[in-house]
Amino acid sequence: MTEPVTLDPARSALVLVDLMDRIVALPLEPRKGTEVLVAAQELATAFRSAGAPVVLIRVERPGAAEQPPGSGLVSGLAQDGDVEIVKRTIGGFQGTGLDDRLRELGVSTLVFGGIATNLGVESTARAAGDLGYDLVFVEDAMAALTAAEHEASVRLDFPRLGSVVRAAELTLGRG
Repeated sequence: MTEPVTLDPARSALVLVDLMDRIVALPLEPRKGTEVLVAAQELATAFRSAGAPVVLIRVERPGAAEQPPGSGLVSGLAQDGDVEIVKRTIGGFQGTGLDDRLRELGVSTLVFGGIATNLGVESTARAAGDLGYDLVFVEDAMAALTAAEHEASVRLDFPRLGSVVRAAELTLGRG
């Protein structure tokens, strides 16, 4: 982890990936999906209170006539004013209009949480980095199918892409 990070809420957005009932319910490590959800909800509350956008991304299986049960966002997660994105690939940018929405909002820094650390979160973050966004990863607002997968992203990949913090180390300040 790095030292505490203070962000400008006028230029930052929280991006939460795949917090859907069927994904939160998976056996995850190093923490349960319900723990990730609590951390994500606390972050979302802080971002909304500071006037910063909250982006909620969920996946739909392409070509499926009907999505599996539990494919919606966890009940109560989305609030009025949030940006909701439906992706059909691992990452949240391809074919979703997410970059355009973020640019319209004046966002230059993305703060990530969600499931799975090494799949949806990392894929979305890599695309964001390629698009020039500054990246912050909230380690305790993520989980993966195994602790090793989570740790590889958090310890090896994410520090090369941006800052890795715990939720308590993140502050929304004044611009």
